[in-house]
Amino acid sequence: MTTKQHMETLRVFENLESGDRIELKHEVKVGFKRWQTTTTGQVVRCERRRLGLHHDRNFDDKAFSDLIVLKRDDGELTTVTLDEYSMLRIVD
Repeated sequence: MTTKQHMETLRVFENLESGDRIELKHEVKVGFKRWQTTTTGQVVRCERRRLGLHHDRNFDDKAFSDLIVLKRDDGELTTVTLDEYSMLRIVD
């Protein structure tokens, strides 16, 4: 993904509101397996959450993750985290 595409995804993320219907193309990783998938649903909420996953970082070094809580069409709630390869768009 180019930096331009990543910046567009972040712009869309920053303007999301509860109730927006979105489509997110992203990569799922489990162990050594990876696959591309598309998740579609209605935004419940968006968060920028501070992480504590980084080992041996300076105590005042802040690392954050952008995440979206979605309600899928079948009613399931799911949380997706954006990374530099995510492609996010609002569905009409």
